Amino acid sequence: MRTALSITAMLVSLSAFSAQAQVRSSGFDLPAQLAVEAASEAVRTCESNGYKVSATVVDPSGELKVHIKGDHSTTHTRETSFRKAYTQVTMGPIFGFDALSTWVEKLKGNPSAGSFLTVPNIILLPGAVAIKAKGEIVAAIGVGGAPGGEKDEVCAAAGLAKIKDRLPSK
Repeated sequence: MRTALSITAMLVSLSAFSAQAQVRSSGFDLPAQLAVEAASEAVRTCESNGYKVSATVVDPSGELKVHIKGDHSTTHTRETSFRKAYTQVTMGPIFGFDALSTWVEKLKGNPSAGSFLTVPNIILLPGAVAIKAKGEIVAAIGVGGAPGGEKDEVCAAAGLAKIKDRLPSK
């Protein structure tokens, strides 16, 4: 039992180190202006579909980079958009997903999925995408407030598309 716990602790530590190294080795920091553009486009896209949302961009460590509360969006959209972006940027490198919906789908029916909800700021709802430079996650954008996480994620993807051609690819 003690050996199993030690091995588990070691694997968790290695996973955390690997994810941290993965997001930091590109040397690219998402400029604030690109974060603002991505979040603005996500909100604009959702508003054009009649959805009142907020969009949040976080850096690789899950710290807030920018938050835009769309007109007439409710107060809870701030929290959900942040938690979606946070979940994407902190869990994506470990579990290998670039869209939160992918991970949510994989966790469906997994009896252990609920254990992730004990981790602060993790949310198991679609609505976030990774922002990558040189093949590495350098930020994430999350959207909250549309009637369904899949709609939020379409808006987050639109935000990414707005800036994608200005991100270094090599």
